[in-house]
Amino acid sequence: MAKNKMKTHRGAAKRIHLTASGKAKRSKAFKSHILNKKSAKRKRGLRQATLLSSADLKRIKRALGK
Repeated sequence: MAKNKMKTHRGAAKRIHLTASGKAKRSKAFKSHILNKKSAKRKRGLRQATLLSSADLKRIKRALGK
């Protein structure tokens, strides 16, 4: 029997969610403050969630314990 269990990285778990097809979904950065200099179009784009880069997927899945 294994001695140690792999723990989920809680910071990553709060920010990244896996889709049904196994891709990682994340929200965009730069939407928390200093919003008056950003255009409405830019802020609207920042609201949309996006998929994580496939280059990071293996590392992130491991951090999420998947």
